Amino acid sequence: MTTQTQTMRTVAGIINSVQTLEGEGMLVRRPFPKSTFSDFDPFLLLDELGPVDVEPGQAKGAPDHPHRGFETVSYILEGYLEHKDSQGHAGKLGPGDVQWMTAGAGVVHSEMPEREFARTGGRLHGLQLWVNLPRRDKMIEPRYQEIPAQRIPTAQTPDGSVTVKVIAGEALGAKAVIETQTPIMYLHFKLQPGARIVQPVPKEYNAFTYVLDGEGWFGVDNEHVGDGQMVIFAQDGEEVAIANPLDAKSPLDVLLIAGVPLNEPVVRYGPFVMNTEAEIIQAIEDYRNGRMGYIDF
Repeated sequence: MTTQTQTMRTVAGIINSVQTLEGEGMLVRRPFPKSTFSDFDPFLLLDELGPVDVEPGQAKGAPDHPHRGFETVSYILEGYLEHKDSQGHAGKLGPGDVQWMTAGAGVVHSEMPEREFARTGGRLHGLQLWVNLPRRDKMIEPRYQEIPAQRIPTAQTPDGSVTVKVIAGEALGAKAVIETQTPIMYLHFKLQPGARIVQPVPKEYNAFTYVLDGEGWFGVDNEHVGDGQMVIFAQDGEEVAIANPLDAKSPLDVLLIAGVPLNEPVVRYGPFVMNTEAEIIQAIEDYRNGRMGYIDF
């Protein structure tokens, strides 16, 4: 076995997505959580919305709903959404934009199709990742980081065969502008046919990939994985290998997401994620009694 092989992570498992409905009836693909795979510390959920062609007046969203104890990362690939929250924040997200919301102690939030997009219809494609917060940060003040597409750092290999958008962490010499509560890597790679990338990932990180489009080879053993599948990597190396076969008919569009596990108890109830059942009961009470506020504008 070569030194290179020894540093390269193996594939520990491949997870298939399930289809489910969210909000007003948005159809999403979800690799986790599901009955056979609940979370991947420190990550709690990954949803892929679309890609779907929305008819005029038929766009659906997620009306007012609370969050406490974790972060949501919304990444729009196509289409337009708008959001509001109980602290008076409002904004719009378009293609390539990222919103990293630290819910902390609690916020009521809505994510709906942008008004003009809802009227005209169009193609909608986006992702939402839930990131757990450590016990020490679960009750911090809510915070937003909204990064427009033009501020997301990008990089490519010298031959241009691999490009990356760096939402969190570092890749190909580019470093993210988003600050995270715990060390996290969130990279969006696109590999042309015949391209290969070896991305450093600290050994202590839990790491996975999710294929948005195409098919590729993953890990030291070149496991074959396709559209809508998630790859879990073992913590047995400090690099992750991703390749698109030379005879591929299209680019490989894939997310690489990794983070330091919290190794803390996880008790979750819908949009609340805490460490104990008592904290969940308190969160429900706080929400019902209006302590997380209301969206009234």
